[in-house]
Amino acid sequence: MSSRSGVFRPQRSEVGSALSDGERLAMLDELEKSGLGWFWASDEAGNLSYISAAIAERLDMPLAEMLGQPVNAIFTAAEREGRVNSLSLMLGAHKGFSGFAVRAAHKSGGPVLRLAGQPVFMQGERFAGFRGTGADITDEFHREEETARLARYDSLTGLSNRHRMAHQIETTLTAFKATKRNCAVMMLDLDRFKHVNDTLGHAAGDELLKQVAERLTRAIDRECEIGRLGGDEFQVMLPDIDDRGVLGELAARIIAMLRQPYSLEEGRCVIGASVGIAIAPHDGVTSDEIVRAADLALYAAKNGGRGQFRFFSGELENETIFRRRLEQHLGEALREDQLFLRFEPIVDAASQSVQALEAHVCWNHATRGVIDEEEFAQIVEGSSQIGEVGIWAITEACRRAALWPDSVRVAVNVPVPLFLADGFVEQVSEAIEAAGLSASRIELEISEAVFFGDSSIVDRTLGGLFKLGVRLTLDEFGSGYSSLAYLRRAPFDMIKIDQKLVAEAERQDSHELGLVRAIVALAGALQMDTIANGIESASLLTALGECGVRYLQGPIFCEPVDAGIVEQEMAGDMWKIDPGERRTRRARRRTVFRKIQVFHDDYAYEVTLRNLSRTGALIQGLTDVPKGTQFVVDLGGGQLAVATVIRSSGDTQGLEFEQSLVDDGSGGLCTRNRVSPYALASAGAPLAALAPGSYQGMMGGLIDQGGAPKFCYASTARGEFA
Repeated sequence: MSSRSGVFRPQRSEVGSALSDGERLAMLDELEKSGLGWFWASDEAGNLSYISAAIAERLDMPLAEMLGQPVNAIFTAAEREGRVNSLSLMLGAHKGFSGFAVRAAHKSGGPVLRLAGQPVFMQGERFAGFRGTGADITDEFHREEETARLARYDSLTGLSNRHRMAHQIETTLTAFKATKRNCAVMMLDLDRFKHVNDTLGHAAGDELLKQVAERLTRAIDRECEIGRLGGDEFQVMLPDIDDRGVLGELAARIIAMLRQPYSLEEGRCVIGASVGIAIAPHDGVTSDEIVRAADLALYAAKNGGRGQFRFFSGELENETIFRRRLEQHLGEALREDQLFLRFEPIVDAASQSVQALEAHVCWNHATRGVIDEEEFAQIVEGSSQIGEVGIWAITEACRRAALWPDSVRVAVNVPVPLFLADGFVEQVSEAIEAAGLSASRIELEISEAVFFGDSSIVDRTLGGLFKLGVRLTLDEFGSGYSSLAYLRRAPFDMIKIDQKLVAEAERQDSHELGLVRAIVALAGALQMDTIANGIESASLLTALGECGVRYLQGPIFCEPVDAGIVEQEMAGDMWKIDPGERRTRRARRRTVFRKIQVFHDDYAYEVTLRNLSRTGALIQGLTDVPKGTQFVVDLGGGQLAVATVIRSSGDTQGLEFEQSLVDDGSGGLCTRNRVSPYALASAGAPLAALAPGSYQGMMGGLIDQGGAPKFCYASTARGEFA
């Protein structure tokens, strides 16, 4: 040992392990061959000047071809989500690095290496290249990737998990706020999933969720992020879309696909789905606002009868509270005779005479007024009173039918919970006896959903009804999970073709008309009748008649009418309804009565909206408005529709919309697009002040030369149109 300068310098004679240069090279060669360590070097131009033969062999590349090639042409970073490093930048910086995962540039799925390198400088400053080491970390890398994947994705379905969805929505909306872009979020909840878990077991439930994820992925044909939040909840983020027509069609397609039958090892099952939709920035700007809005829309869809979609609106919270109150008041409505029936004629296709009438329940609410059959059906669907309402409807329908000619039947829809309830057959028998009605004059419309209940209860109830002598109709046949087993199992007298299938049958490029023919042929072979409802146009009426459908109903014949009108029509020998040769499809108008604003020439006028359809509206409150006048109609919530006056009488005008409205998922109508809060902000309203649903009356609209609305503040006027 030498102590000069305080530096330890071993002497060859004192270190028995000291090696010669040849021995050291031999040791390094053995180390390279063992795979424990590899070496590489590059010159000052960044070209590979040395690499261990073991690395070349591992990468399946000839050693001679690798030498002299740029290092960044041979290796590329092994990408990980959230970490995309550039090897070129690291090498170009002439700074040391370590722990850098790379793959062969020519083989993306090949082994993963961990590279380390240190720059070499000659004479203190001149860069001479890199010297470094490498190691195979393929297995370790994949383990880390799998661990990271499990932290971001649902292990059962492979979709994004709750944490990743929250992160994606948060980052996307933050970025989109800066660039003023739109983004839609859908919340999905499976209907009847708990029933599958309870009856078929959790293994079947898990397999069902996998199939749901696959169908959901197939249903959405655009850029999106799909996640499973847990249980039977799913979420979809759709960037750069605010067209509610497109979103509504997509939601309807998702619902249709998810309601198709599922084949599981444990058995066959059918579920459904409800969808809530919110759109940024219209329904909120932050992720918390949008997710909460989509949740509220989903809740409204489920309360509306399930198997539906709903868009968020600022009134949903109040609507939800009001709907709950209505449900709570159903018992009072039954006790105080506030419910009443309307009847929709069912017409014989050959004679056009009324052969039966379908009963619909309505509610004459003390403060709300008349709640029609469509809205009432949505209210009662999720109510605990659905069974009581159902048996009331059967009893009242029998009582009314007893006043009609013996040749006319009455049809009543039976809710699934009522059908499966104890004593249902006895209650039907009591209603028939109390009315003094022949059992063959009552038709009970039964949904296919009853067959997913307890099979012993279903068979016992069907047998009891058959012995009683009532007629049975299989409702909504062709809705997506129809089975011939139902027709073999139950003594049905009639098949009611699903209304959506009937509506699609009118399209010239549709295959549904062929399906209608097939259903008619099947019914004929089984000695059953067929009925199609929802018919609005003469062309569809003709097509269904040619298919051989025996019974028809829909607006082209008659909307549901009060019992008094039925009794007047039945006073003669026969009630015959001529649909009329010139009767064509008419957009159904929804009667409304609310104040809105219309804009014209820098002025906002307050009017009363009397009715609304896809293509136009009726307003009241302005006088002396000439035909051809153009308005921008403010329907609330940022919904501006360009409209032209096509008829005018006194203080009432009929308007025709430039662009048709679309379904809002709840039986209502809405505009395809809404005024962006960013556009309102640019017109002078602060973005922070624009809470969802606060647009109405804030901005006016003018018609520019292209016919599109442009936005400005407008003064308000009432009465005479100027």
